Amino acid sequence: MVSGGGSAEADAMATGLPLELVAMAVGHADQDVYPDNWPVVRLFSDMSTQWRVGMSGLVGLDYAALPAVMDLRGVDIADRAELFDGLRIMEEAALEEIRE
Repeated sequence: MVSGGGSAEADAMATGLPLELVAMAVGHADQDVYPDNWPVVRLFSDMSTQWRVGMSGLVGLDYAALPAVMDLRGVDIADRAELFDGLRIMEEAALEEIRE
């Protein structure tokens, strides 16, 4: 998670991400999330420090960190593929927002 207890504004400045995206990713925004989606939202938040950066900015998440994050969260092997699919959807949506 990006936030060490600071504000969304501080997290956005530290990461270079849009404030709205950081607020959603680290739970600063009042967003409705279906209960079935909370595991992938949490995973996305946990991966928020794992963005790969290229010459043109953010290019995607560093999936090399994903197994360690899932292990730390105690994610069952049977649930990992579905969570990965959800993570990729959230990653693509975040990248689209960032590129606007």
